[in-house]
Amino acid sequence: MPDPEGTSGRAAIAEITLATSRDVVAARQAVARILKERGLSVMRITRFVTAVSEIARNAIVHGGGGQISIYFDTRNEYLRVECRDEGPGIEDVTLAMTEGYTTAGGLGRGLGGAKRLSHGFEVRSAPGKGTTVSMSVKL
Repeated sequence: MPDPEGTSGRAAIAEITLATSRDVVAARQAVARILKERGLSVMRITRFVTAVSEIARNAIVHGGGGQISIYFDTRNEYLRVECRDEGPGIEDVTLAMTEGYTTAGGLGRGLGGAKRLSHGFEVRSAPGKGTTVSMSVKL
């Protein structure tokens, strides 16, 4: 994957294992704390934390759990969150990003909504190989 936010080789500032809804809350709180420390508005924090929450929940529900890593880019202009799982993967990422598409009976707004709430957003997935979602917010 290209690294537009320049986080290659950087150590994560936080890592959270995702197994339960409590872990989703921990991920939300970690991201919110970092963004608040950087002086982002409550609205911008809420938007990005909502995206992180959706992706973390997806990793648990669809991927059987996963891991979130939080990084600053090399210029400290973006906060990047990467969520990985080793679940069944997404067969058709384009279809999964379509508004209203769902495999779990929800509203089908998760991935597309998370993308709209982020400055940068990328999904890498393959059937049987898990899914990695990278998203970022400008600081």
